[in-house]
Amino acid sequence: MATCSSLILHHRCWSRLDLPWRPPRLMLNFNSVSATTTVATSSLAGKAPFERCSSGRIGIRTCSRKSKWIIRHCSANPFVVVDDEKYGNKQVVSVTPSLYEYILGNVREPEILRQLREETASLHGSQMQVSPDQAQLLAMLVQILMAERCIEVGVYTGYSSLAVALVLPESGRLVACERDAKALEVAKKYYEQAGVLHKVDVKYGLAADVLKSLILNGEACSYDFAFVDAEKRKNQEYFELLLQLVKVGGLIVIDNVLWHGKVCDPMVNDVKTVSIRNFNKCLLEDKRVPIGDGMTICRKR
Repeated sequence: MATCSSLILHHRCWSRLDLPWRPPRLMLNFNSVSATTTVATSSLAGKAPFERCSSGRIGIRTCSRKSKWIIRHCSANPFVVVDDEKYGNKQVVSVTPSLYEYILGNVREPEILRQLREETASLHGSQMQVSPDQAQLLAMLVQILMAERCIEVGVYTGYSSLAVALVLPESGRLVACERDAKALEVAKKYYEQAGVLHKVDVKYGLAADVLKSLILNGEACSYDFAFVDAEKRKNQEYFELLLQLVKVGGLIVIDNVLWHGKVCDPMVNDVKTVSIRNFNKCLLEDKRVPIGDGMTICRKR
C-alpha cells in the first residue's frame, strides 16, 4: 500500500463564467491513514509512560514543551490525540488491520482489477502496486476533472493505470511510462482484457526521456492529469517536466511523499529518503503552487 500522495492542482480558466479573475494553482497533500500510523507509533515507541483511560484500559502519554501525544486503546482501533491548542486536539486515526480490512471492504474494485491485483501479489516487487483504495481515489479524481488526457510515470503491472483507463472516455488517452519490460507485458495483457488498450499509449523506457519527448513533440499544456510513482530520487525532475505538460486546471499526483514515515525520522538518511525530504521542502517553498494538507486547500497569496 502506498503511504501517501501529493496532488498539485493548476488553476483553471474561468472565462466561460465571466469572472474577472482566474483562481491560482492549487496543491493538495493526501496522506494515507497507514502512513499516519507509522509516523505516530514510531515517534512514541519506548518513550511514553502508561496512562489509564476512563474505560480502565491502558493508554500511552508522552509530553514535550510544545505538544502532548496520547495513544488510547479504549476501543478496538487506537487513535492519536495531539494535545495542543494550536492543533485543536484533533484525533488522528491509526489504522489497525481490522480497520484497514473495513476500508478495503468499502472499495468498489472492478473484477478485472481484482484479478490483476491477485496476479501481481505473486510477483517480485508486488509492494510497488498501489492499494485498491488509492486506485479508487485516482479514478475518482480523473472523473471529477473530466480528464481526457493523462500521464502515469511508473506503471509496474498496471493496476493504477488500468483504474484510470477504465474511467476515461472512449476518446481518452493515457501515456503509461515504464522501464520494466516484464511488468509491462502483464499490464498490457490486462489493458486488453479490460477493453481499454486503445486508450493506453505504452512507453517503454526512462520516464524522463519520454516526458521530454512529449514536450518536444508539441504536447506541452495538453494533459489533464498525471500520477508519479517511480524513482523517488527523480521526483523533482518529473515534477518540473510535468508542470510543462499538464494544463492549467490539471492535477499532478506524487506518491510516497511520507515514505513509510521515514521522512520525519532524523536517524534515517538514505539516498531515497533524503531526496524525498528535499523534494517536499522544495514543494513547500515553490511559489508557483500553493499547497494544502489533508483536505485543506491553501490558495496562492
